[in-house]
Amino acid sequence: MPRKKPFSVKQKKKQLQDKRERKRGLQDGLRSSSNSRSGSRERREEQTDTSDGESVTHHIRRLNQQPSQGLGPRGYDPNRYRLHFERDSREEVERRKRAAREQVLQPVSAELLELDIREVYQPGSVLDFPRRPPWSYEMSKEQLMSQEERSFQEYLGKIHGAYTSEKLSYFEHNLETWRQLWRVLEMSDIVLLITDIRHPVVNFPPALYEYVTGELGLALVLVLNKVDLAPPALVVAWKHYFHQHYPQLHIVLFTSFPRDPRTPQDPSSVLKKSRRRGRGWTRALGPEQLLRACEAITAGKVDLSSWREKIARDVAGATWGNGSGEEEEEEDGPAVLVEQQTDSAMEPTGPTRERYKDGVVTIGCVGFPNVGKSSLINGLVGRKVVSVSRTPGHTRYFQTYFLTPSVKLCDCPGLIFPSLLPRQLQVLAGIYPIAQIQEPYTAVGYLASRIPVQALLHLRHPEAEDPSAEHPWCAWDICEAWAEKRGYKTAKAARNDVYRAANSLLRLALDGRLSLCFHPPGYNEQKGTWESHPETMELVVLQGRVGPAGDEEEEEEEELSSSCEEEGEEDRDADEEGEGDEDTPTSAPGSSLAARNPYALLGEDEC
Repeated sequence: MPRKKPFSVKQKKKQLQDKRERKRGLQDGLRSSSNSRSGSRERREEQTDTSDGESVTHHIRRLNQQPSQGLGPRGYDPNRYRLHFERDSREEVERRKRAAREQVLQPVSAELLELDIREVYQPGSVLDFPRRPPWSYEMSKEQLMSQEERSFQEYLGKIHGAYTSEKLSYFEHNLETWRQLWRVLEMSDIVLLITDIRHPVVNFPPALYEYVTGELGLALVLVLNKVDLAPPALVVAWKHYFHQHYPQLHIVLFTSFPRDPRTPQDPSSVLKKSRRRGRGWTRALGPEQLLRACEAITAGKVDLSSWREKIARDVAGATWGNGSGEEEEEEDGPAVLVEQQTDSAMEPTGPTRERYKDGVVTIGCVGFPNVGKSSLINGLVGRKVVSVSRTPGHTRYFQTYFLTPSVKLCDCPGLIFPSLLPRQLQVLAGIYPIAQIQEPYTAVGYLASRIPVQALLHLRHPEAEDPSAEHPWCAWDICEAWAEKRGYKTAKAARNDVYRAANSLLRLALDGRLSLCFHPPGYNEQKGTWESHPETMELVVLQGRVGPAGDEEEEEEEELSSSCEEEGEEDRDADEEGEGDEDTPTSAPGSSLAARNPYALLGEDEC
């Protein structure tokens, strides 16, 4: 028997990696380099869609790799709708890392928190979204897809030719995801554009407004979501800002988790998460406003009485329910018909089609990732019917849900439109998956220069011997101080894990626990006027609307641990996964608006 050759651990590791890749349906031996800090692995894969042309493929980074044993029984590829963003060069990443270590953070003025939509999107420029090219039924499927591919490549070429990569924001380079938007707009009678109230102009592309209201002739409803995360005066100011600049909009305020004014606000709860049990979805603020907007749009062409009856039933259920939990979740009631759209359902629907077909109004929900599209549908239905997650790109293809026999909802995957927004702000808005960020430190610096993170979290400068002495802070210092406070250490050398600390801070901002809100132009000059506005006082009451005094709900709080910082853990209103719904802390709605301290979040012993 011949003697066996030496077999090293490195060779065994390579053998196992090749075996895993063969199981995933990849070519044998092809592997791309992994990012040791983020833990993400970008693998070369067979071209399963037509979304990437040769001219841009090498500049694109594909995120959210899903394990696959090859194509499914119906030819479904789980990686077909992955996020495709422009790749940051290695030199750019290293430059930002050096800046995070060297640049001293300076607080910005309140005027710099004002965002003008004209500066973000530059209406009339090439910062548009890809339109579906003209087509006819005489065209074959291959001809249609080839034509769409050519049109999409021209669209990308115009944008990258007009702006440099450093100036452009992240935006979607996957044609397959844009095709989902085209299908949703084609089948919708009313379009809901969902935005995050903390930065609504980030999520409001004017090109989409002009296309829907102009070329398509559809009604556009702007949903200012998560109104529980912003001061009421700011919510009202944003509402009037959009009314003034976009008069054809129907504006609705919405939140799936209105505040309970009876619950005392603990200033140390920034590191706590409370999970609601029972019928929390039935208490969403905004379904009735949305119903009134749809009634005004349809003008009696569709019978929406079943929707009004459903809202009445939900209110009655919240009124008479005992908050017992699972028993109420399993109560008998009208089921919601869920239609998961496959490729056969995504075929062209025709250049023109009948509105309100068969007496059913179709409401399409579109918007950026993490603005709460899926949570809004759950809030309208009254229970969880949509799987949601704070990971951008979780909703991979559109699905329809019959809210009532005459109302159909359509959930579209989140899409990032091109803009001139700073990429650090996009990260804070949850547009880029936090777990796959190569360099999160500058985003932490962007946050810390706009809200006092050091004071909120009671951080001690890593080089300070005297805690009372003042030391200049940089983004790296903040991450290192937070790692020291939370005990984040590297496995081998037991040094402070600044990368993990930076991700933790970004997730606190995404969850609304470190709340960064932007203002409409001129807000600070007229702040007193907005705080005394009649709609502000009305919203103070609405933000805290829950069931009556007899309706109790069970809450449990647990300290934020490292386990909840993994990608896919439960999140609040943005996009949650699992049955627990988080409720982020805000100031009490009934408190004085002028005297409220939005930064009094932590006590000395609570970190």
